[in-house]
This record gives sequence, structure tokens and C-alpha cells, in this order.
Amino acid sequence: MSTPDNGADGCGVTLQRRRRPLTVVSTGGVADKLDERQYGQDDGPCLQALRTGRFVHVPDVLEETRWGGYPRFGAGPGVRSSLSVPVCARTHTTGALNFYATGRDAFPERDRRELALFAARAGGAIAPAQRLTDAEDFTRDLQSALASRSVIDQVAGSVMRQRHCTAEEAFDLLRRLSRQTDLELRDICTRLLTDIAGRPPTPPTAPAMTPSRPVTPAYDPG
Repeated sequence: MSTPDNGADGCGVTLQRRRRPLTVVSTGGVADKLDERQYGQDDGPCLQALRTGRFVHVPDVLEETRWGGYPRFGAGPGVRSSLSVPVCARTHTTGALNFYATGRDAFPERDRRELALFAARAGGAIAPAQRLTDAEDFTRDLQSALASRSVIDQVAGSVMRQRHCTAEEAFDLLRRLSRQTDLELRDICTRLLTDIAGRPPTPPTAPAMTPSRPVTPAYDPG
């Protein structure tokens, strides 16, 4: 997907997942530095755009008073104006397209309208990719949970047979052993099961995940 023709000298794409922003792609040489400065101080036009779902326009960084020392930092490499456009607004994966220019007031109203449409298309491309990533993360978490439960249940069953105790008593014994050794319950049970069977337990296979059909999210330029 090509970017629209406007006055930008650099562009960066920021995505935030699990409360952590990351520049996933950039052009022009300055976008990375300016984005990283904002991440470091946890404030700036990029972060404001992705958190509020609204455009953040900076006509002239030399006249900007928001975001502490960030505007002066931006002026260092020659940036005079910027525009941050939200993408994937109101979803768990938020983001922003960040445009930087060496000229003052480089993003007139016509360009901002065009960039709003471009951001909507970008959000439509990002959303299905993030859903696929979420499905893969869920599958890994499910596999880990199934493996933990299977190992713990097997060891608890072995304790019940050896001590002729109830399931609750077996789990209490294993939890005490976990606290005494300062190891996770699963790790304790994995070691015990390895000693019993002579080899590490084989993790169960999680059911296959079928990704949902991609749906382009609604976009509100604010």
C-alpha cells in the first residue's frame, strides 16, 4: 500500500499491543528517533493520537508547548511540523501513522482528509493480521495451560494411589512442596513425572484455531 502524496519527509507506523508501543516500520530517517523519544517519556503526539483515537496536528514544533521537551527535541533534526493519525481506534491493538515534515504547517486540511482515508485503509489491513497474531498467542497459551493441567493431574493421581488420600489432600501436598522449594507447581510436577516415567512428559496438542474473516474497523477521524 503506497502512502498518499503530501508534504511529509518521513513517516512511522506505531502499534501498541499490551500497553507497549512499537514502531513497526518507518521511512525518512527521523521517524524512529522521534517515535522512540515519545515512548521514552510516555507522552507525545503519536501516543496521544493512538490513546484518544483523534488526529494530533502540530503546525510548528517551535511554537508547540505540549509534551514537555519533545517539541524542542523534534526541531533538532530539522522537523518543523507533524501529523499523527490514529488507526485501529477503539480496539485492543491501537496505533498511529506519524508524518513528519521539515516545512512549517506542511499538512493542510485537504491532506488531513486524504490521510484520514488512508489510515482507514491501513487499519483494515492491520486488523486481520492482528487477529491472526491473537489466535496464535491464544493457541500457545492454551497449549501451555493444557500441558500444565495434564502434568499436575497425573502427579496428583500418582500421589493419591501411593498415599491412599483424596485429590484435595494430594494437591495440598504438592502445593506445600512447591512453596518449600520455591518452584512453580507445574515445574515440581514435571520433575516428579520425569522421575516416575524416566522421560519428560509429552505436552498435549491444542485444538486447531480457525481465524475469523477480516472485518475493516470503523474509523472516526474525530
